Amino acid sequence: DKGFDPLNLAGSFDINWMREAELKHGRICMLAWVGYVAVDNGFYVPFAPHVSSLAAHDTAVKSGQMLFLLGAVGVVEALSYNAINEMMSGQTDRRPGDFSMDPFKMVDTPEKAKSMLEK
Repeated sequence: DKGFDPLNLAGSFDINWMREAELKHGRICMLAWVGYVAVDNGFYVPFAPHVSSLAAHDTAVKSGQMLFLLGAVGVVEALSYNAINEMMSGQTDRRPGDFSMDPFKMVDTPEKAKSMLEK
């Protein structure tokens, strides 16, 4: 925490909840950008319609595939609820956005973890 909060949002909401939401939304935006660029470069998911990125949303809604995506996102949200709830209530020392997934060992030491928090 660097103390920068000109609108005093941290005083109105739990800062851990806001950090969790910020990290989750940031990760979703990064995945969305990769998907947008990948489709326009000719990479398609096997069951996805072969349309441009601009038309993909409307096409997926009309065909019903967007409903499947909504269900998949709902399952992921439901599964992550317990970890977030335990963090919010103080039952665990879990940090916001940390799902203990580090396949590339980028934060395998406390020094690396502290360095990554500053980036």
